[in-house]
Amino acid sequence: MTATPPDPDPLRTPGLEPGGGVRPGDTPPESGQTSGLSHHEPKPPGNTTTRVVIGLILLFALLVAAMLLTKAFLLV
Repeated sequence: MTATPPDPDPLRTPGLEPGGGVRPGDTPPESGQTSGLSHHEPKPPGNTTTRVVIGLILLFALLVAAMLLTKAFLLV
């Protein structure tokens, strides 16, 4: 089942001319409008993802270095 469109049916709207316009001085029919925001939306923090990625790379590098040092001490 589909919803009815928000705009009025041009065939049943009084005051419309055949091309869809209105006569001079008439007010056009109302239609649904969904523009603009009711309040300011806060921006998400932008550098959090960068910090997490850099932290994971550093953690991985430290783990690899620790494994290599452990392997070097075991071979000696």
